[in-house]
Order: sequence, then C-alpha cells, then structure tokens
Amino acid sequence: MSLVLIVEQILNGLQFGVMLFLMSAGLTLIFGVMGLINLAHGSLYMVGAFAAAAVAGATGSFLLALAAALAAAALIGALVEIVVIRRLYRAAHLDQVLATFALILIFSEGTRWLFGSFPLYLDVPDYLSGPVGLPGGIQYPLYRLALIGIGVAVALGLWWLTARTRLGMQIRAGKNDREMIAALGVDISRLYTLVFALGAGLAGLAGALVGTIQSVQVGMGEPVLILAFVVIVVGGIGSIRGAFFGALLVGLTDTLGGVFLPEVFKLFMEPGAATRTGAALASMSVYILMSLVLIWRPTGLFGAAR
Repeated sequence: MSLVLIVEQILNGLQFGVMLFLMSAGLTLIFGVMGLINLAHGSLYMVGAFAAAAVAGATGSFLLALAAALAAAALIGALVEIVVIRRLYRAAHLDQVLATFALILIFSEGTRWLFGSFPLYLDVPDYLSGPVGLPGGIQYPLYRLALIGIGVAVALGLWWLTARTRLGMQIRAGKNDREMIAALGVDISRLYTLVFALGAGLAGLAGALVGTIQSVQVGMGEPVLILAFVVIVVGGIGSIRGAFFGALLVGLTDTLGGVFLPEVFKLFMEPGAATRTGAALASMSVYILMSLVLIWRPTGLFGAAR
C-alpha cells in the first residue's frame, strides 16, 4: 500500500468532509436555533445542483452557476420557511417529520416535472481542471483541492458570522432563549427566515459543487441528508465548529474505510470474502463512529450540556 495512495485518499476524505460540512452547517443551525427536524434539507441540496446545471448549460459560466445555486436554494428555502415551516415550530417532532417528508416528495416530483428523469451533468471549468503537483510526486485534481479550500473558507466565514457579528449574537441568543430575545425587540420571525435561507443556500452550494463530481439527478439529496444528520450528532447539535470537525471525521471515516478495510481483511482472509466483509464494515463505519462518540460524549464533540 503506497504512501501516494494513502495521501490521495486522505485528501478525498477531506474533500468529502468539507462538502458534508456545507450540507450539515445549515442543518445544525436550523435544528439548533429553531428546534426543527427538517428532512427536506436534502431537497434544497438537489435544488442547488439543478439550478447550477441549468445556468451552466445556458451561460457556460461556472461562477454564475454557483451564484444561481446559492440564490435559488436560499430563495426557495425562505419561501418554504414562510409558507410551511413557520407553522411547525411549536408542533410535535412527529408532525415536523411528516410535513418535511411531504416536502421531499413535492420537491422531487416538481424537479422531475421541470427537468425530466434523466441526469444532468456539470463540467469542471477549464481553470480548475487537471491535476496539480503536490510534495512527494503526488498528482491530485485541482478541482478537489479547490473544494477543500472553499469548504474551509465557508467554515471561517460562518465562524465570523456567528461569533463576531450582531446577527450571530442574535442567532446564538435565539438558540438559548427565543422568548427573551423576542421580548428585547428582535423580530424572531425574520431571524428564523434568515437562518433558514442561510442553511438552504449552503446546501444548494454544496449540491452545485458536488454536481461536477457526480451526476445531478432527482433524489440525490437523500443519501447525503442521512450523513449530514450523523455529522451534527457527532459534532454536537447547534455547533458550527462541531459540524466542521464532525464532517471531517465522517468524511475521512467513510472514505478511508471504503478503500482500506478490504485491504486489511485480505491480510488474513481470501480476497473475495475480504472484499465483501470490508465493504460491509465500511458501510457501517460512520454509524460505529457515531455510536462511539455518543457513548463517550452524549451531546457530541462540541455540543453544550443540557
């Protein structure tokens, strides 16, 4: 097993992790601030991917496609919050789950009606295509390195927003005592709409960025949503820092487990059985990680004690 392969897979895990962070950051804000279980968050990821594919196909501009994904997901997220979600804040969690699951079906069928059932594809722009040389003779795709950089930049921006701005102070206060900040004159409905639109926009951006690596298709957000929930449980509900480090842990665990566990089992099993056993264990690895974290720290790595 070469050092080059190990480094490449670590970078793949980091890239996957930062994309999970973009997805889970909005989810943890919505869950932490509003106490809302939003199963439709993955649909906003899909909306961003389709908006990016449509704009890129019409204009040929990747940057315009990213802007369109961010704007479309944020706008639709704000409309969904105003029309539907606002009526669910005081509802039981089961009602929230059923209502947001209904939104998944509406988004999926609406997207199928607009774009059809066939996958769309986003091309990597020329200025981000090709490999880049890293120390040790490693050739790694420039686009994937750019994704890591974008994820880190967004994480720093969210930290600055929540820790150093007035809006961030309101968000943190709303998470702890929404009645008090409403009594102090903060428009809680407007704050919730902003938070929901921010989370939706980040999910849409993640969908657009990943759309160049995998196909853009109906239902692409549901598998990622499951991992995003794992991320916020591991990192701690409501914590941006927890979402970032939790996403990196989940991304590395999923990627490295899928590549290296079969190789480890081949050391003492015949190849066919080793591949099957390693693949099965790799698919469970992120949930094993979540279980271990919860046993050690039930509130997650950076979750506040309740």
